[in-house]
Amino acid sequence: MSKSFSFDVVSEFEQSEMNNAVDQTAREIQTRYDFQGTGSKISYDKENQTIELESNSELKLETITEVLESKFFKRGLNLKHLDKTAEVSQSGMAYKKTLNLVQGLDQDKAKKITKFIRDKYPKVKTQIQGEEVRVMSASKDDLQQVMSLLKASDLDMPLSFTNFR
Repeated sequence: MSKSFSFDVVSEFEQSEMNNAVDQTAREIQTRYDFQGTGSKISYDKENQTIELESNSELKLETITEVLESKFFKRGLNLKHLDKTAEVSQSGMAYKKTLNLVQGLDQDKAKKITKFIRDKYPKVKTQIQGEEVRVMSASKDDLQQVMSLLKASDLDMPLSFTNFR
């Protein structure tokens, strides 16, 4: 009887790290000279999984986004969790932008991951379980190679690994 090893591929982030990244960005906005008197704000909505940006110009919104990205990097959050495709809305002198946070694997993304793994490693078994993909093999080395492959791949989604067995 050979023992089988496995891990799960998920697309999640830690809520506490996200809170910390947004809080650090807000503190930096308050202390930076170029943001004084601009009414710049950032807030994180946990329920809707969005980050709201507000300032008096589009350039300031871009700068806030860059600061947020640097905080993501420092906190170990994947930049692919940020969906920056939202349009800037203007009302009077206030410019607002809502950044959606990408989390979870839908069926199409899960199928894409399983196909990607099966093409490179036919001996490794994959199974879609809701919003995660379970990867199983008799060899730990194969699983480590699959992890390295997924980390190095240019998939358009943020991936992390959990539930090592």
